[in-house]
Amino acid sequence: MSFNLPANVILPVDRIDVRLDPSPHPFERDNADAIAEGWLEHRAGNPALFDGTMVLLSSLTYEGGLLAGVCHEVRYSTFLHWRRHSDTPHAHHAFAHAMPVTSDGALVAIRMAPHTLNAGKVYFAAGSFEPEDFVGGQVDMHRNMAREVTEETGLDLDAAGAEQRHHLISTPGGVVIFRRYRFAETAGELTARIHAHIAADPDPEISEPVVIADAAVRLAGLMAYMPALTDWHFSNP
Repeated sequence: MSFNLPANVILPVDRIDVRLDPSPHPFERDNADAIAEGWLEHRAGNPALFDGTMVLLSSLTYEGGLLAGVCHEVRYSTFLHWRRHSDTPHAHHAFAHAMPVTSDGALVAIRMAPHTLNAGKVYFAAGSFEPEDFVGGQVDMHRNMAREVTEETGLDLDAAGAEQRHHLISTPGGVVIFRRYRFAETAGELTARIHAHIAADPDPEISEPVVIADAAVRLAGLMAYMPALTDWHFSNP
C-alpha cells in the first residue's frame, strides 16, 4: 500500500491507471464493528443517508504524469468512518471534479441541498467513484464526471469541450482529480438551465448553481480546496 502524492500541490495528469481490486479493503475488514457503530450515529443525525456502494483507495501514486492506484468496493458507512480517521496510512479517498467553464470565462459550481451530508457546501458537481465507473476493471473518469454532473445539474458534459489533460491536488479530505469542460453558453444561460433542472427534480441534491467569475470570489460554504482550483483556473485561462 502506497500513497506518495505531495499535499496541496496541483499536478498535471497525462495518464490514469486506477484499477478496481475485487478483494475486500483491509480498512473495512479490520474496522467492521466501529464502522457499524458510526453508521448508527450518522443515521440518527441524518435519516436521509443511504449506505450505498462506493470505492476507497488502498494505494495511489504519481510519477511522471502517471496517476496509478488500486481501489476496493466499500460501503458508504466505511467512507464516513474513514473521514473520522483520514490519517490512516492504509486508505485514502479520491473524487473527480468536472469544472464547467462558461463562454464568458466563469466557473459554475453548486451549493448542496440541506438534506445532504455536505449541506450548504459549495464545490463543483461531483460524487464518489462507484463500481460502475470501472470498465474492465479500469476507472473511467469521464463516465463518473458526466453522470454526477447530469444528475445534479442537468448539464451534458458531452456537449462541452473537454481539455485533454487532467490535474490533481491532494488534500486532507481526499485527492481531487479535475478537468475543465468548456461550454458554449454564458454563465447566465447555464445557471438558468440548472435552476430549471432543480425545479423539475422532486428530490434535488443541490439547492442552487453558484457562479465564480474571478479568483477573488470567496463564498460562504466554499470547500477548503476550492480556492486552489479557482485560483489555478483564472491563472491559466
